[in-house]
Amino acid sequence: MSQSTRRQVLQFLLASGAGGPAFCAALADEAATSGALTADQIAAFESITGMSLSVDERTALAESTESLLQKLRRIRSHDVPRQQVPALRFDPEAGNAVAREAWGRMRAWQQQPAAEVEAVSTADGTRWQPIRQLAADLRGGRVSSVQLTRECLSRLEAADEQLHCVVNLTAERALRQAEQADKELAAGVDRGLLHGIPWGAKDLLAVPGVPTTWGAPQFQEQILDEPAAVVQKLDASGAVLVAKLSTGALAMGDRWFGGQTRNPWDLEEGSSGSSAGSAAAVAAGLVPFAIGSETLGSIVSPSRRCGVAGLRPTFGRVSRSGCMPLSWSMDKLGPFARCCDDLGVILQHIHGADAGDPSSVDRWYEWPIGVNFSALRVGRVTNTKAVPEEQRTLAALEQLGARIQDVELPREFGEYDLTLMLEVEAATVFQELTNQGVSEGLNSWPQIFQRARLVTAVDYLQASRIRRMLMERMAEVFERVDVYVGGGDLGITNLTGHPTLSMPVMMRDDAVQPVCCSLTAGLYDEATLLAIGAAIEPEVRMLQHRPAL
Repeated sequence: MSQSTRRQVLQFLLASGAGGPAFCAALADEAATSGALTADQIAAFESITGMSLSVDERTALAESTESLLQKLRRIRSHDVPRQQVPALRFDPEAGNAVAREAWGRMRAWQQQPAAEVEAVSTADGTRWQPIRQLAADLRGGRVSSVQLTRECLSRLEAADEQLHCVVNLTAERALRQAEQADKELAAGVDRGLLHGIPWGAKDLLAVPGVPTTWGAPQFQEQILDEPAAVVQKLDASGAVLVAKLSTGALAMGDRWFGGQTRNPWDLEEGSSGSSAGSAAAVAAGLVPFAIGSETLGSIVSPSRRCGVAGLRPTFGRVSRSGCMPLSWSMDKLGPFARCCDDLGVILQHIHGADAGDPSSVDRWYEWPIGVNFSALRVGRVTNTKAVPEEQRTLAALEQLGARIQDVELPREFGEYDLTLMLEVEAATVFQELTNQGVSEGLNSWPQIFQRARLVTAVDYLQASRIRRMLMERMAEVFERVDVYVGGGDLGITNLTGHPTLSMPVMMRDDAVQPVCCSLTAGLYDEATLLAIGAAIEPEVRMLQHRPAL
């Protein structure tokens, strides 16, 4: 395109009042060619920036843009690795400074169990057994890790035609790990309850020698040499990785280059996402547990859809090193499993600070623990309509002796407005896709990435300031209650970093599939959530229900 033609296009966009990605691209192109902006171009851009300038101010600003554009060109010329984290980091503790002293010890309502949690056997082989029972069977010689691993590999391969949850089986690696686990256990070397237990990884986690595709066709052959920190920790625990499980493309939804991952309870619908394969595989009994990730619902949402237990830990509780970055200030890793005790065991092995993730921290965590329900304050959220699964959970907690009291969540900040921070961070991570016009197989991300270019640095930081206010208001909520039920808090708690447990508590009216409820606790208080969940499970009797797949 000639310079005169380019200017004609830009003038047309100016005259039509365009302010979208096409305008921005034309504006940037013209600026790159001419080395500066004109007063008319700045006037057209004012509605996006929120400025209102006089004619003289526009002229003066236009004359001063040349040095800014030179800086931007130099910044954009650097080849920054995608895994490089920014100098700024999100700190969920910033909104709750007075509570830090409580994070190094048990809470007043927590108590040591009278005895170690016992394994509970099931009558139908290994497929639906909880981790503690599988561990007991391994140590009792009733089953071997190689046997468990072969069974999981076989189930994954057989079910994938219907579920579309497997990206790659890691059979060779898994069988090596299983053989090693059997030898170690036979020799009396015990790495803990996960030793010899198969598991699956959401395909955002790097595993050397195995493709890490991020669910996107552009990265289908990508192999990363450095293992994710959570993979390293589970390797050290003796757990056996059997599969890389599907994620929606670039951590959005349940559609990836292999199709749509399905809900094991209803194959006509998707599993939700983006931890699509992790939730579906555990719900279908294909693996005892799996690791997923959440930025804005990607653990809680597929947990609800697939009727399986899922834990989104506090931001920073689990290192994200070696995991595809999407939003440095919102990404979190967490487990899916059969039951709350399983989740507690898994978190025991994966939490803690790691040099590869500057936001990761060491904070108190102990499992198993019990709960003195008479000392527990449970919140009933009153400024969101309660749904039947929340009412069922509150009734179960009241039956257990908990004190139920009303509480309101902060709604005045427009939490989903603040998620523009996520969009800007994601657009930065994947800026080369936007620059190259790549859109195939990326769900809604291309338009989101383009739109994020319109957010100014001033607006991003303003959203961050409002986010801090939201965090402070949530600290006030946890001065009144220790945990609350439901509340439609997905946007709020992903911004503030609070932990949430999602677990099945009732069957749908048509008895086709489970319905889940969420519980949210204070920062780093996953132990309370899991202890409450473990106490609720016998009351609601949901573990007996399984999909027909």
